[in-house]
Amino acid sequence: MMNLQAGKNSVTFKSFGVDLAGDLYLPEGFDANKTYKAIVGTSPFPQVKGQIPAIYGPEMAKRGFIYLGFDFLGMGDSPALPGEYMKSRYMFRLIENTWDAVSYLGTLPFVDEIYGLGVCQGGSILASAAVTDHRIKKIATVSGMMAADAFQWGNRDIANMMIAGANASKQKMYETGEADYVWPNVINDTMSREEFVATGTPMADDTYNFYGKDGVAGPGKVEHFTNEHIGDQAMESLISIAEHYADKIIQPTLVVYGPNAATAICSTAFIDKLTNNPEVLAFDEFSHVDFYWKPEAVKASTDAVAEFFNK
Repeated sequence: MMNLQAGKNSVTFKSFGVDLAGDLYLPEGFDANKTYKAIVGTSPFPQVKGQIPAIYGPEMAKRGFIYLGFDFLGMGDSPALPGEYMKSRYMFRLIENTWDAVSYLGTLPFVDEIYGLGVCQGGSILASAAVTDHRIKKIATVSGMMAADAFQWGNRDIANMMIAGANASKQKMYETGEADYVWPNVINDTMSREEFVATGTPMADDTYNFYGKDGVAGPGKVEHFTNEHIGDQAMESLISIAEHYADKIIQPTLVVYGPNAATAICSTAFIDKLTNNPEVLAFDEFSHVDFYWKPEAVKASTDAVAEFFNK
């Protein structure tokens, strides 16, 4: 066993035959001879472990938990598969990466029960993974995108445009053997706030607060992060798995969200489909992205998650 200590520890674990890079956050006074409740953390699209995991990891460790944040396959410090491209963040693989993260935590002798905490797209990944992974004993989602059909398919013309672009990108990459990168969230790494807001993108100001070049965790501020992404992403991100299997989830579930956020329906529609009597916490004062970084929002969500996991 490597020499682990309280705070952040760099680790790797196998998934799809390659080493995924992770940060394992351990609580103050960590003692490898004791056992702890552990959390696998799943992050928003298109984040790397220096963003949400680097915010939520220390907070959950401060509350006595072990927290594993990691870079999904082809993201950040984790390699792509041989012959494939970086930033190919495909939902089906994200789920399997999460299963493997759970397996890794299960090898640690100081880990007791394993829980899951997903933020934004991470909520969808986690909920999907938990359907058939009962090693995950409880799940919590924050600003989760679990029920994304209404959000993503509300305007079929826009959805079809995204699909057409993704299809063309996939064909181009197959024929050329080269990566085709785009700006799927419309924001690029050089835009000012004014330029991005002027595009009329929903949640533009909120999004820029985190992902913009002047945002709290944008390009240049977080290692290996860029808003650029692989061009065929929409072919998988438009397939929302969690909401269609919500009634199969048996683990105790906590859903934290902002009812005034544009993404609220992704939580409320999921809650409506759950059959496991979920706990729900709605914070009127916080937006979708507030839960990523604003100290008061992060404290509210991590306090709630800690209380839920400690029950």
